[in-house]
Amino acid sequence: MTTHTREAARLAELVRGAVELEHGPDGVRAHRLPAWARAQTTDPLLQAAQSQPAGVRLTFASEATVVELDAHATRVGYRGAPLRPAGVFELAVDGAVVGRASLTEATVVMTDLATGAVTAEPAGASTLRFNGLAPGTKRVDVWLPHNETVELVALRTDAPVEPWPTTAPVWLHHGSSISQGSNAVHPSGTWPAVAATLAGADLLNLGFGGSAMVDQLVARTIRDLPADAISLKLGINVVNADAMRVRAFESAVHGFLDTVRDGHPTTPLLLVSPVLCPIHEHTPGPGAFDEAALAQGRIGFRATGDPAEVAAGRLTLTVIRDVLARVVEARRADDPHLHHLDGRELYGEGDAQAHPLPDDLHPDPATHRLMGTRFAELALLPDSPVPLVRTGG
Repeated sequence: MTTHTREAARLAELVRGAVELEHGPDGVRAHRLPAWARAQTTDPLLQAAQSQPAGVRLTFASEATVVELDAHATRVGYRGAPLRPAGVFELAVDGAVVGRASLTEATVVMTDLATGAVTAEPAGASTLRFNGLAPGTKRVDVWLPHNETVELVALRTDAPVEPWPTTAPVWLHHGSSISQGSNAVHPSGTWPAVAATLAGADLLNLGFGGSAMVDQLVARTIRDLPADAISLKLGINVVNADAMRVRAFESAVHGFLDTVRDGHPTTPLLLVSPVLCPIHEHTPGPGAFDEAALAQGRIGFRATGDPAEVAAGRLTLTVIRDVLARVVEARRADDPHLHHLDGRELYGEGDAQAHPLPDDLHPDPATHRLMGTRFAELALLPDSPVPLVRTGG
């Protein structure tokens, strides 16, 4: 077979869903925050989350029946807790997933939960191979893992590849680890990816695990990016971290929206409150690992705050939802393109029995699909009640 190779420098032409690409000596790495924004935070959690390419994919047109990808992955883990499954790459042909694979080697960065010490076990690049693709010209998407950092080294095919042109509307979504895809097994199975696929939208996912903190650096990033529709899912991380009180949070949300509107004055914008999370509904943060769950060999979370302090301004999800609804109500007269969605319409009390949160914080894969389907129906598909984007399905 004649092999057609795209080295890292030319792979950039095929990348969709990234904010910025960093070219290194061996490969190219997708970032979901620009360099100037990364320079404004020393938080390792945000730095790691934005480097994990949730929603990022290689998209191209080709007659190839064989696709090989050389890449290097960096995975994170917690000493004393089970190692999370390796990130999954998915190959889709004309929108249908036909292959999944994980890199056999990866650098593993481990954090000791008892001491906070961080160690790294380095590894090199390895190769993924997808074969047996149908002949003829087709659209090929290679979804990158949503939960591990990836450096792309080279793409090899048995036919030439060209960037796939798209006129699909860009839907930019910002949120927490649930939006990034925590506990989803496959990158196309995160709820934003499910919603975008159902609606035919071009997804730009700015979901950052543990890091949706109403940061101005994120607001300015959104301000400067092209988007046909924007959704912001705010609140859970602020409660998890016990980062703010009501006074600061309400003002921060107004400021976040002001900044986004500086670049998108009339773009449809949806403010989404948190989905149901029983541990934080009426109990403030901070959140913490559940030691009893860890002793049983599983990851779990618990809320450690005092509900009695809510009256003094401590935040719970119940309080957060009231604040976000109040913010939208206060702005609607001057901003008719701003809308509100109660997150419990995506996952609420009626769902908790059939779809309990396995770690008490994040949904399982089936619930990601449920949430994505509901979001598409509520906000992205024709005749949806929230006029966010109209893609035609």
